[in-house]
Amino acid sequence: MDPLEALDHIVNLFLPALMLGALAAALAKLAWRRELAAVRWRALALPAAGVSAVVSLAGLVVFGHDGRMATYGAMVLACALTLWWRGFGRRR
Repeated sequence: MDPLEALDHIVNLFLPALMLGALAAALAKLAWRRELAAVRWRALALPAAGVSAVVSLAGLVVFGHDGRMATYGAMVLACALTLWWRGFGRRR
């Protein structure tokens, strides 16, 4: 495997996590406009994407390969809990 193919694999491993974090944060800001008006999108998206990336790596370690539906389900759950914590759980 050459370096370009390795980079492609790494990007494809983390891209779903990054997109999930970004889209979920945008949808949360849209759905709860007033409640999340004081919270910046970046403050929601970065932790959500980071937690999703960690869960993706954990799924790779546990299952031996990525792309399992259980990993994606865990990513969605972890992303939702992170968004809740950053947006509503702790006092701003």
